[in-house]
Amino acid sequence: MRLEDFTYDDVGGTRRGGFCPPGFRPLHVRTRIGEGEPCFRRAADAVLTWEMHRELGVGIDASADRAAPDVDVTVTLAGVIKAPCRVIYTVEEPRRAGWAYGTLDGHPECGEELFVVERTGDGTVWLTVSAFSRPAKWYARAGGPATRGLQNAYARRCGKVLQQLCAPVSEY
Repeated sequence: MRLEDFTYDDVGGTRRGGFCPPGFRPLHVRTRIGEGEPCFRRAADAVLTWEMHRELGVGIDASADRAAPDVDVTVTLAGVIKAPCRVIYTVEEPRRAGWAYGTLDGHPECGEELFVVERTGDGTVWLTVSAFSRPAKWYARAGGPATRGLQNAYARRCGKVLQQLCAPVSEY
């Protein structure tokens, strides 16, 4: 991994829960997805294979079918805004799965974002989206609070989409 390719210094900072470098804005959105091991496995697969993001309606162009360190991913929003990033690390544990990306040159924001699914001790499955960012492009700066609102809405929408993907199928 070439650290100089990233547009910020604290690469891997999302590994430290709640970390936010000076000058960056934190984001933390946690959504209950469901319950049980089958729900966890389904959610983990949807996050690690980009399915959750594709179901959001964003374009995903990734250099691999599954998240892994050094995989390049370009997210396309509204068909015109390109957001290049690179997977920094993945988490694949018995009760946690996900990945974090760091922004590359051309991304409208500068920073890092983590998408992780966790199955707690009582069996509840949660999606947590954590990030730290600051505007990198003029239009992200010009958006001010609206840009932050869109980031928060995007994180909440990830949870809603994952809930739908993991909903039990009716037997009718």
